[in-house]
Amino acid sequence: MDDETKSRIFDPFFTTKSKTDGTGLGLATVHGVITSHKGHIDVYSEPGKGTTFNVYFPAIADHSNIEGDKNLGQMGGDERLMFVDDEMENTVVADEILSGLGYAVTTFTDSEAALEEFKSRPSEFDAVITDQTMPNMTGDVLAAKLREVRSDIPIIMVTGYSAKVSRENAKSAGINEFLMKPLISETLDNAIRTALA
Repeated sequence: MDDETKSRIFDPFFTTKSKTDGTGLGLATVHGVITSHKGHIDVYSEPGKGTTFNVYFPAIADHSNIEGDKNLGQMGGDERLMFVDDEMENTVVADEILSGLGYAVTTFTDSEAALEEFKSRPSEFDAVITDQTMPNMTGDVLAAKLREVRSDIPIIMVTGYSAKVSRENAKSAGINEFLMKPLISETLDNAIRTALA
């Protein structure tokens, strides 16, 4: 693959295939899973020769001390969530996941409209989940404006593969939790529960 393709292969919905042959979520999902396990993936590719992916995970010294997920089977809640992403497909998926977990979800594909709605009824949302890369107003700017209205609102940032945003600079911007796309229900729910705690 060429350098331009290589730079985008982990972007959600990016594909070199036709619309009927792929969703563009395969490598984005792989990247999300690896990142959520504090791993790393390297890509080596030469046009006409092939591509190699090397995946690295942190070693575990003694797996006998690992506890199972104490919250397994206790997922979800009944809180009221605002979900903001400029791509309709992502809001539909998030609504299905979150509603399925029992949350009351209000979705927006326009960050400015989301801000206006929040200003009109700030106490009616228990947390906000926002994408970072959006036209008109990015997620970090939206988060800052939401906090001007209500300083204690828990905010979770979601992003695709991006060198511009990291967990560290999201935290330094006051974001409670940071997730990579694609969204996985258990990971998303854990982030919500942590942000609300």
